[in-house]
Amino acid sequence: MGKVYVFDHPLIQHKLTHIRDVQTGTKDFRELVDEVATLMAFEITRDLPMEEIDLKTPVSETKGKILSGKKLAIVPILRAGIGMVDGILKMIPAAKVGHVGLYRDPETLKPIEYYVKLPSDVEERDFILVDPMLATGGSAVEAINSLKKRGAKNIKFLCLVAAPEGVEEIKKEHDDVDIYIAALDEKLNEKGYIVPGLGDAGDRLFGTK
Repeated sequence: MGKVYVFDHPLIQHKLTHIRDVQTGTKDFRELVDEVATLMAFEITRDLPMEEIDLKTPVSETKGKILSGKKLAIVPILRAGIGMVDGILKMIPAAKVGHVGLYRDPETLKPIEYYVKLPSDVEERDFILVDPMLATGGSAVEAINSLKKRGAKNIKFLCLVAAPEGVEEIKKEHDDVDIYIAALDEKLNEKGYIVPGLGDAGDRLFGTK
């Protein structure tokens, strides 16, 4: 059963406040998202398996722990998810990066997959799916579908702000996926925007409207 983790670390919350601020411009917004992604990567990797090795320090011989070689992949949901990738790679530089592109059907409003590129050894990797926002959950669910169709078995979803509706949608459709968020917001408004949210993450990251 998937769990929901809300990161209450002071540095994450401090930076998230500035990300939310309407006065924060594109440059600072992009840098803050990158920094928060790095901090969240520190938390999301807490359960990575370790192994013990022998080594020699300048003083004596001893034992130390290193990562046991678990293969990881970071997959942003295009386009806003791209803004979180570099921050995570600072902590996990050996991870491979895939991409999932979705668009919303204008008639059904359902997300449709238009682009998927993943590492070739999908079944051997743990996946971190990233998107700054989890609103209705439709895009996240479809992106998880895209990964599972190609053989992914262990998937974590990482985002900055989430609406309760989106969290429940992932839990309903994919109860094996853990959800990691910096803030669980109040609700969705009538237009489907997260309240209080942070606006359109893609537009704020890339300076578009």
